[in-house]
Amino acid sequence: MRIALITARNPLATAADRSDQPVYLARALASQGHRVTLYARRDGTSTPEAVLGRGVAIEHVPAGPAKELTPEQAAKYMPDFAAYLIGRWKTNRPDIVHAFTWVGGLAALGAVRGTDIPVVQTFGSLALAESRHDHGSVRASRMRLETLIGRQANAVVASSTQEAGDLARLSVPRPSVRIIPAGVDTDVFTPVGKQASRSSRVRLVAIASSEQAAGLQAVVRATAQVPGAELVIVGGPDNRHLPRSGPYSELAQLASGLRIRSRVKFAGEMSSAKLAALLRSADVLVSAAAYEPSGIAAIQAMACGTPVIASAVGAHSDAVIDGTTGLLVAPDHASMLAHRLRRLLSTPALLSAYGIAAADRAQSRYSWDRIARETAATYERCLPSRAVADADEAATAEEELGLFAVTG
Repeated sequence: MRIALITARNPLATAADRSDQPVYLARALASQGHRVTLYARRDGTSTPEAVLGRGVAIEHVPAGPAKELTPEQAAKYMPDFAAYLIGRWKTNRPDIVHAFTWVGGLAALGAVRGTDIPVVQTFGSLALAESRHDHGSVRASRMRLETLIGRQANAVVASSTQEAGDLARLSVPRPSVRIIPAGVDTDVFTPVGKQASRSSRVRLVAIASSEQAAGLQAVVRATAQVPGAELVIVGGPDNRHLPRSGPYSELAQLASGLRIRSRVKFAGEMSSAKLAALLRSADVLVSAAAYEPSGIAAIQAMACGTPVIASAVGAHSDAVIDGTTGLLVAPDHASMLAHRLRRLLSTPALLSAYGIAAADRAQSRYSWDRIARETAATYERCLPSRAVADADEAATAEEELGLFAVTG
């Protein structure tokens, strides 16, 4: 297949989070024989057009000012993005278009208008879920747009069972929804490899985005209830660049108030290789977030053979098998998290067993080879020839059922 992936963000300029998923998906699809072009909005951080590996190319689309924009700002320029794609596809028509985020969906649907090119949509995070968890300010207009995009797309990829349920609440047709989780690079995130240096203290690791410190206060409070444990926070600023105000400053103040500031380290952003080394050195990855759409951090830790204790929300509920690869707890519940941590850390054999099971699950379920195969299967079902075949099969089945009703 000739596949076009659409994203409004530059996936090559992001940290190892869900924002770089299109790049990994593109490479995995290409390794399976597909031809992939990744179209990303030119934002000033973009590198020149390049080949990302055999069978994969990236084009940076001029749509709006060449600087980083918020999703709402970028959305204003999606007609320009769509116009660019229409021009490119006059001579290089894709078989399928896969859009990432609601902003990418606007560009994709605009570009295929008047054609039979099918569109697959991945939202990554839904406004409906964010508003439910007070995850920043969410505009009602975005929720309406996501509803329209979800209904118009030929298929929608949900990263978790919970997201699939939210899509149903938006009246996105259930047959068009496919649950395909986020993937991880199981060549980098593996139990075998370098480990970050550490002391004899129990090491807990928590991962947050640069913008959000969701659930970290509960993790800091739980750390205070685990004697001698150290907490390494990845994402956001490092120890040397802590701001004087904001969520990370508040975390440092909380640690000081709990008299564990010396046991809480802010590690800042990390490359995938350094993050993998840190996760291998950890005893447990912890998360108390009330909202987790992708579960990337938990899956990366599992792939490194590190057990996870995480809040039973979003993708965590699918990724972490409670009592097998780790433990699930109520979100933002410091005392429960601390209790589970103390019990698990006091049983080294169980900790080791969880780590082995976690690595096995991550390798078998979240490798990019499997994610790409499931995604390609979703594409196949959307192709016009397959859609006609499915309609013919449905008509034949309906006719047979009708005959059975008359004669039976």
